[in-house]
Amino acid sequence: MNPDQLRDYLNFYRDLGVKEIYKRASKTSRAAAATPSGAEPAREKIVLPTIQPEGDTLLKIIEDLGDCRRCRLSEGRSKIVFGSGNEQSKLVFVGEGPGADEDAQGLPFVGRAGQLLTQMIENTASKEGIPIRRADVYICNVVKCRPPENRTPLPDEMEICGEFLFRQLVTIQPRAICALGSTAAKALLATKEGVTRLRGKWHKWRDIPVMVTYHPSYLLRPYNQDAKREAWEDLKKVLHFVYD
Repeated sequence: MNPDQLRDYLNFYRDLGVKEIYKRASKTSRAAAATPSGAEPAREKIVLPTIQPEGDTLLKIIEDLGDCRRCRLSEGRSKIVFGSGNEQSKLVFVGEGPGADEDAQGLPFVGRAGQLLTQMIENTASKEGIPIRRADVYICNVVKCRPPENRTPLPDEMEICGEFLFRQLVTIQPRAICALGSTAAKALLATKEGVTRLRGKWHKWRDIPVMVTYHPSYLLRPYNQDAKREAWEDLKKVLHFVYD
C-alpha cells in the first residue's frame, strides 16, 4: 500500500467517526512489554490524521486534486468541476455531480438545473428581503467529474471525491450547508433516508447545520409541483438562518 492509498484508507475510517486504531506491536515491543502467557498481545495506538492538512486552502485542495485519475469517472470527463462562488460564503450548496454543460464549462450548476438554482436563490432572497445573489454563495458537488450518462455516482466514487468535498467544507467553514438531492444528503449525513423524509428539518455534518432539499433537476419535471413549493420553503429556512 503506497502512502496515498494509506492516507485515503485512514481518512475513510476517520469520516466514519473512528478516532483511533490499533496495530499489533512489533516483536521487540512485545518482548519489552513482557505480556503474561495467554494475555492479549500488546497493541500500539495510532491516532488517525485529520482530513484537513494544516493551513489548508481551496487553492491547495485544487493543487492536490490535480489532473485527478483516482477513479473511473476521470475516463470520460472533459473538465474537473471543482466549485465556484464566494470562498468566504456563509452558505454552501452541495449537489450530486456535473452534467454535460458543467463538464464542458468546468463550472457547477450552469445547465437548466443550474439556472433554476440561480432563480431559486435570487428570487427567494429578494422576496425575503435578503440582499444576496448566487455569486455570494459557494456551490460544489459530491463528485468532481461527470458520471457517464449522468448516472448516480457509485459509493467508491463518492468516497474518493468525498475527501476533497470535505476539505472544501472545512476550509470554507460555512454557517450552513444546503444538500441538493439524495446523493449529497447521503455523502454528508451517511444516511439511507430519502430526501422526502430528510427535508424541512436541520441535520449536522460535523458541527455545521445541514438542510436537505430537492435537487433542481428533480424540480424541472412537470409533475413535481408540490416539491417545488417545499424546496422554496426549505430555501427560505436556510437563508433566514444564515443571513438574519
